[in-house]
Amino acid sequence: MTRTAPRAATRAADGAAQPSDGRLIALFLDMLAAERGAAPNTLAAYRRDLADFASYLAGAGATVKSATTEDVRRYLGVLARRGLRPASVARRLSAIRQLYRFLYAERQRKDDPAAVLEGPKRTRPLPKTLSLAEVDRLLGFAARCDLAAALSERVRAARLACLVELLYATGLRVSELVALPIAAARRDARVVVVRGKGNKERLVPLNDAAKRSMVEYLALRAEAGGGGAVVAARSKWLFPSFGGSGHLTRQHFARELKALAAGAGLRAAQVSPHVLRHAFASHLLHNGADLRVVQTLLGHADISTTQIYTHVLDERLKSLVRDLHPLAGEN
Repeated sequence: MTRTAPRAATRAADGAAQPSDGRLIALFLDMLAAERGAAPNTLAAYRRDLADFASYLAGAGATVKSATTEDVRRYLGVLARRGLRPASVARRLSAIRQLYRFLYAERQRKDDPAAVLEGPKRTRPLPKTLSLAEVDRLLGFAARCDLAAALSERVRAARLACLVELLYATGLRVSELVALPIAAARRDARVVVVRGKGNKERLVPLNDAAKRSMVEYLALRAEAGGGGAVVAARSKWLFPSFGGSGHLTRQHFARELKALAAGAGLRAAQVSPHVLRHAFASHLLHNGADLRVVQTLLGHADISTTQIYTHVLDERLKSLVRDLHPLAGEN
């Protein structure tokens, strides 16, 4: 009677001439970078998550290529026992699913062991935002100009006012905002071309307040003169700096925004570039914008991402029925 070889030994023999886990993961990451334009931070996150998965499989006597649905399910259970939040477990499962879809498409596997698995149920927190009155207060404080201040200080203040006006007017990601080209400030510009995630371009309209703030900022920047102005004049960026990127960093802007919020009498902890982006989307929806339009303006690839704002739509529908239904006022 022939004995059945242990599972680990069998898998090791089957996989001897096969690509290693590291190689398969590297091929998947190459695809993400080449075909989807994944950012370095995104690739690093996928690499960490999938390396942890491969390490678990190795300890269980399996490989990425030989793992079964039960192997993946056990790994998710291990993550839960480690104390990872449901959102983190769901992110790991998403990475694993995408890896196996890729391996199946590339004929590295004949099946997809992760396809039938469901992620942990999670409640999505409502996005932090600001009221219209709070945004007005922030913009009003940013627009104040101390004519007695040194010119360099007035340039910095005008730059911050321009950044805040543009952010609330367009809902750009902070990384997109600080990397705007100088061409965005053309006098006749009605829209700005934004290169977002996945290297995809989209058009975002500019309102009059945003255009005025750019004109005022650039006029002061030109008036400043000196070495800094020469560098700025030659730069391709709207918000140039002497750093390695050549433009203002998102961290620097976030710090200035918090200081501005504190000066405007708002809690600094509640204000960030992303909160202003949420305010842009929430206020548009509250005033009747279509969810698909907001999805396009925000640069969301999937409508499900934009649906975090459905609570705004729910409140608006309730108020419409309350205010407009002919029987709403009757007891």
